[in-house]
Amino acid sequence: MILPLTPVRLKRHAARNFGNKVGVVCEDLRFTYRQFDERCDRLSAALLRLGIRKGDVVAFLSFNCHRLLEAYFGVPQLGAILLPLNIRLSAEELAYILNDAIPVVLFFDPDFLPLIEKLRPAIPSVRHFVALRGSAPEWTHPGTYDELLAAVEPAQIDYRAIDENSVAELFYTSGTTAYPKGVMLTHRNLYLHALCRLQVEHEADKEVGIYTVPLFHVNSWGSPHMLTLLGGRHVIIKKFDPLAVLQLVHAERVTQIQMVPTMITAMLNHPDFPRYDVSSVKVMFVGGAPCSTALVREIEEKMPGCVAMGGYGLTETSPVISVANIKQHLADDPQGVQDRRKATAGCALAGVEIRVVDIHGNDVKPDGREVGEVIVRGDQVMAGYWKQPEATGRAIRDDWFYTGDLATIDEEGYILIVDRAKDMILSGGENIASAEIERVLSAHPAVLECAVIAVPDDKWGEVPKALVVLRAGETATETEILDHCRSHLAGFKVPKSVDFLASLPKGGTGKILKKVLREPFWEGRERQVQ
Repeated sequence: MILPLTPVRLKRHAARNFGNKVGVVCEDLRFTYRQFDERCDRLSAALLRLGIRKGDVVAFLSFNCHRLLEAYFGVPQLGAILLPLNIRLSAEELAYILNDAIPVVLFFDPDFLPLIEKLRPAIPSVRHFVALRGSAPEWTHPGTYDELLAAVEPAQIDYRAIDENSVAELFYTSGTTAYPKGVMLTHRNLYLHALCRLQVEHEADKEVGIYTVPLFHVNSWGSPHMLTLLGGRHVIIKKFDPLAVLQLVHAERVTQIQMVPTMITAMLNHPDFPRYDVSSVKVMFVGGAPCSTALVREIEEKMPGCVAMGGYGLTETSPVISVANIKQHLADDPQGVQDRRKATAGCALAGVEIRVVDIHGNDVKPDGREVGEVIVRGDQVMAGYWKQPEATGRAIRDDWFYTGDLATIDEEGYILIVDRAKDMILSGGENIASAEIERVLSAHPAVLECAVIAVPDDKWGEVPKALVVLRAGETATETEILDHCRSHLAGFKVPKSVDFLASLPKGGTGKILKKVLREPFWEGRERQVQ
């Protein structure tokens, strides 16, 4: 018997086996898995009434909430495509994504109403603007999200009609170019990623996970399927606040947390940290930015009974492909050695093949020193980039996905990311494409040429810095350049500083030598990315 591999089956499994268990906690609301299943099915019915059909895109501009979690199942089970949007993007950036994806419906949190009003004229594909809660202007759909659900009966959908290779979710990554690319994740990708993740989940239906990272972010979006498969509990927090996280960990007995390093540091060093019982946490997954040995030690010292471990994943891989757990036969190694391994990207999960190769495609020596590019093969690698076949062809070659990340690999298979081949800046867990910032800088009338590089930062790991050459006879100040960037980019993408140079170093082909520009800022650092 062959059934389609789809996350819809995971939701139904949870409803059958854990129907009476509280599966979702969101502020003062609590839903059993049976109630959650019904709400997902009502969302499907409401979307059908709005005219949504197979292949249509449904967008959400929302903080973390149970409604967005419901969309992870209610949208794909129709054969439609879910598009969670990054709430930190500017109107200009969102307009580009929405006009590329062409969604039919846009659900939005009322907090973003001014942004939606600004976007409306620029996104003609959207037929229905639906507020997730509260009141909204007359140009929006007359019913809010919950009112739409209340007006319909749960849809009865036969998942056997789903094509497992059809697109279920669409996520936009900054990528390495001036414009974002839509990553197409199929039903098969998502189902098998959930199964793959079970290798590092040890509490089964006792697992309680908290969404400290936004659901549109690579650090969160694999968890809805995995926790549902387990019958674990989803604890949702609107947006990250270290005190709120501590309160929920204490109250809900959270067993696992996924956070970027800056979040972990804020939580561990909050003045009220000692007041809360965090003993229920068994594992802290550190992702979104490379982990450090010092952070591993701090987590495990301040949270006895909790194991810290790094990991690695990409938008294009659904996302998690490796985790830095300590293998049993290495458990007696010195603590310092174990800490260093926990701070790496870890080893490939079963179902995933990872290689580190040189420029000729040959595997580098597994000595932890020789550097090569990380390439990946597995069931959870994306179907490709939305409407960009040429970019897909460049990224996936001979059935291997070329990540653009540079790393070493040791004899035990532990991967250490040491740099990024395509000048991506990873700041506080957010991917920032230097080319995107350069495109905005180049539009300033006083700028002749520019380069954007990552420089170290104690709080964010690394931040973007602009290096600018002005046109002859033109003048500009750092404030003017940064104000120009703020008018076109999300706040987290704006360079933190600007240096004005007489010229930029270039190679024989005229390419700007960013490695030369970076060196003074990273001198003496253990590795090129933090």
